[in-house]
Amino acid sequence: MAVLEGGTSAALADVGAAAASPLHVNTKPTPYGALGHYSVAVSTGTIAAGMGANGEIFHARWTDATKLAVIYEVQMLLFRNITTAFAAGIYNFSLDIKRAWTVDGSGGTTLTLTGDNNQLRTSMGASLFGAIRVSTTAALTAGTSTVDTQSIGATYGSVGTTPTIGAVYIPGPSVTGTGGQGGPGVYLFSRDPGSEHPIVLAQNEGIAIRGNVPATGTWVAAVSMKWAEVTAY
Repeated sequence: MAVLEGGTSAALADVGAAAASPLHVNTKPTPYGALGHYSVAVSTGTIAAGMGANGEIFHARWTDATKLAVIYEVQMLLFRNITTAFAAGIYNFSLDIKRAWTVDGSGGTTLTLTGDNNQLRTSMGASLFGAIRVSTTAALTAGTSTVDTQSIGATYGSVGTTPTIGAVYIPGPSVTGTGGQGGPGVYLFSRDPGSEHPIVLAQNEGIAIRGNVPATGTWVAAVSMKWAEVTAY
C-alpha cells in the first residue's frame, strides 16, 4: 500500500488495499496556454449528383511548425436527400488522416477562424488552423497530400429501391413526409478522455471527411469537430 499526500499537509489518500478513503479529483481540459479549445459545426450546400469516389466534403489542414492540433471529436450530423432522389445503393462517409499535405486544397467555403470565432472562451487565441473547408455544391479539391490507406472512422448505410426526395439518412433511419425527425448524428471519431488517445496533428497534417453516395441524388450534409491547440502533448 502507498500513501499520497496532497497540497494540504497531512491530507492523505491510501492507494492499494486499504480501507476506502476519498481522493478528490478535479479533472480539467488539456492545458492550452495562450492557445485554446474550439468547436465548429457546419453544413454543406446542396451537392450536385455525380460526386466522384471518396470526394472530400470537409477537411482541416494544420500548418503551424511548432504547435499541435489535438482532435477530440468528429461527428456526421446530417445526410439527407434534397431535390432529386438517389438511385438505390450504398453510401458511406469516412474520416481519414492526410499527411505530407504540402499544397492546400480549394473549393467550397473556407471557415472564418480569425478573431473571436469558435473559441470556447473569449480569452483564448484565434485558431491556428491553416484552413478548414466545407463543400458547397461539389467535392473539395484535395490538394497535395498522402491519405492513410485505411480510414480511422466511418459510417455506412443504404438507399432503398424506392428512394424518395427529402429522405433523411443520418440521423437514421430514413424518414420522409411531415412527421420530421431529430436526434444525434454519427460519431466518426470520439475519444474516451480516460483511456483513448486523440488525433494529434503536426505541421502539414490534417483530416478529411470523404463520401461515396449513390447516383442521381442531390444532397446536403452537416459535420462538427472539437479540438484543442497546444504547444506540447
